[in-house]
Amino acid sequence: MNNLRRTILKSSLLATSFKGISTTYSQTIWPQKPIRFIVPFVPGGTSDIVARLTAQELSKLLPYPVMIENKAGGGGVPAMLEVAKSAPDGHTIILGHVGSMAVNPYIFSNPGYDVNRDFAPVTLLAKVPSLFVVHPDLPVKTLKELVAYTKNNPGKLNYGSAGNASAGHLAMEYLKLATGMEMLHIPYKGTGPALTDLLANRIQVFSAGTPALLQYIRTGKLRAIATGTPQRLPSLPQLPTVAESGYKGFESVQWYGIMAPAQTPEPIIKKLQEETYKALHSPAIAERFASEDAVIGGGPSSDFAALIAQQQVVWKEVVAKAQIKVD
Repeated sequence: MNNLRRTILKSSLLATSFKGISTTYSQTIWPQKPIRFIVPFVPGGTSDIVARLTAQELSKLLPYPVMIENKAGGGGVPAMLEVAKSAPDGHTIILGHVGSMAVNPYIFSNPGYDVNRDFAPVTLLAKVPSLFVVHPDLPVKTLKELVAYTKNNPGKLNYGSAGNASAGHLAMEYLKLATGMEMLHIPYKGTGPALTDLLANRIQVFSAGTPALLQYIRTGKLRAIATGTPQRLPSLPQLPTVAESGYKGFESVQWYGIMAPAQTPEPIIKKLQEETYKALHSPAIAERFASEDAVIGGGPSSDFAALIAQQQVVWKEVVAKAQIKVD
């Protein structure tokens, strides 16, 4: 009888051991299927460009493809909520940016998730300069002239954005706060539709990252009046910064990174971060980002978490002072 009990006990312990090994294996061997990379905006904008470039290079490095899914609308809240509720296995990730991670917590009272509790930072992808542009028919060539024009023509100008809490919306509200300008905000469902109306002169002022705007600036279809970066850009050396234009201390830089659902195992986070670093430093991305003055990321998750925390402090104050609201 004792031998039988010992045999049963050994079998039970062995089964438990194998179960533990199997669970650990499934949590650390990644990926096991295609990866969904959610982008909370429509195609065509800076966020989409950064995500697609990263996904293309990651797909070359991993045994399964990284598939972009654009899920726009609601200031990114529906997309964030979907990912927050997804299985924490590294097969569903989302593009996090200044709006979703540092501003939405202060403009949405109950989005259904907590950005700090329900998401795990993986890695920063890029920091992208914010450009401020106008339609060339607008009789202004500098930021100072735009400020003067808005004061002499109250209620005449509209500015567009890729949507509420998009990087461009936040940059423009920050600029309005710094300069005292008054313009009506027209939110669009993505950078593409907003650019269409800007090029047609249905809106007059816009802000976005270099990847979405440089081609139009270089062909004269849009006029750049300032950059939100601390220093001038190599690609546009004649373009002054907002700080140089008389608004010292102003800085607005867009940033994008990968977020995963909370509780995603650390080995998966680390593996994804390491593979993303390789992708970002591939010739295709390195050359593209350099031509657009974007700063490449790819560092450890702790660095990205620190950036998010710092940006939340900055934008909490800006949201309060500028009274940024969901239109």
